[in-house]
Amino acid sequence: MAGKYISLTAKDGGTFRAYLAPAASGKGPGIVLCQEIFGINAYIREVADQYAAEGYTVLAPDLFWRMEPNVELGYTPQDWERAFDFFKRFNIDKGIDDIGVAAQALRTRPESSGKVGALGFCLGGKLSYLTACRVKVDAAVCYYGVGIDQSLDESKNIKCPMVLHFADKDQFVPAEAIERIKAHFAPRPEIEIYVYHGQDHAFARTGGDHYDKASAMTAEARTKALFKKALG
Repeated sequence: MAGKYISLTAKDGGTFRAYLAPAASGKGPGIVLCQEIFGINAYIREVADQYAAEGYTVLAPDLFWRMEPNVELGYTPQDWERAFDFFKRFNIDKGIDDIGVAAQALRTRPESSGKVGALGFCLGGKLSYLTACRVKVDAAVCYYGVGIDQSLDESKNIKCPMVLHFADKDQFVPAEAIERIKAHFAPRPEIEIYVYHGQDHAFARTGGDHYDKASAMTAEARTKALFKKALG
């Protein structure tokens, strides 16, 4: 079933679009997909469609809409410049509110079986983590989330299992930050942390400069194992 855009209403007014990829069977557990700094681009839609083919109903909200709606960037130097500008101006708290709206919409849509997980990459990795802290979700997966170590005080609010994927050569998530995160969550076995040795940021992004198929497949298997266990 082909994906489509739907409209959501923000808590503080205004509407924004979200890419909906229904489960191949027509109905399945929900996943809120949190974007990178490039908007709801071809890669994010590819991820959504892939998980839909696996039986999940995926909703990827446009989180930059307050600055500019329908941002969809590639990876040219000019696009990177624009992406980092959006990143610097992005209001994370408002973004989490919008993710919460998307999660609630997923729970009630006919294509969803009710349970909802969060999945995010890069900026979206941190947003997925904060979603677990602030929004009712049943599982969360964070790929190379930038800045998670700065929000560890919120972790006491996490009530769901989680998987965090990191790359040990990541210029945006230094080794010291990864070690702080690992030490912080050491007493919590329901929060799994994996470090992919020799890999750089965005190792799971197909077609990217740092894409590594073996690491991406391993991370994906761990992600799907968590979602299957927690979401069904």
